[in-house]
Amino acid sequence: MQPVPEDWARAVAVAAHPDDLEYGTASAVARWTAQGKDVTYVLVTSGEAGIEGMDPAAAGPLREEEERRSAAAVGVDRVEFLGHPDGLVVAGTDLRRDLAAAFRRLRPEIVVTMNFDLTWGDDGAVNHADHRATGLAVLDACRDAANRWVFPEAGGPWGGIAAAFVAGAGAPTHFVDVSATIDAGVESLRQHRAYLDGLGRAFDPDAFLRDMAGFGGMVAGCDLAVTFRRYQVG
Repeated sequence: MQPVPEDWARAVAVAAHPDDLEYGTASAVARWTAQGKDVTYVLVTSGEAGIEGMDPAAAGPLREEEERRSAAAVGVDRVEFLGHPDGLVVAGTDLRRDLAAAFRRLRPEIVVTMNFDLTWGDDGAVNHADHRATGLAVLDACRDAANRWVFPEAGGPWGGIAAAFVAGAGAPTHFVDVSATIDAGVESLRQHRAYLDGLGRAFDPDAFLRDMAGFGGMVAGCDLAVTFRRYQVG
């Protein structure tokens, strides 16, 4: 297990829904922005189908606003929403084109995204279809962005992405020490008040994130860590 390299200046973090990045990754983002790095969030959907009992027309704008506040808590001031339908994300050419366009415009040196394995961990819990589709499309779009003959309508090529780092994946290869930034990560998750209230059960963001980061720290050899699997995409 190696630390995620920090010899870069710009990153893009991609997730399917508002709140996805806040289950650990945001604590790493807080570390990076404190170092002066530029991080942009790109959300594939607005999470409009994510709150039981709330019409998507109301939930979408509400969750977008929660995500902007959440991002600000860890030093991210640019959040983009691609507008794909929540619950129906497809890892096809439309999503790849939108992501490649974002990468070409934002010019990241690394890309961060979320677990796209079929299941979470060893308990057999099936990962959300949107997560699976988004993660695969992110890896493909990193390569698409560098190829001037793929999606030429989506801007000029950008071949500067060194690697993609996938949070929450099995068999992690890298980690970020978040011992000093876990509080910011907790505050970031707390900003998703409407979504967390809509779960209909007690949930403690502080305990949840510290427990996860504690397990990561045991593997990484530090107090608290977020783990990632690295993919070579160039």
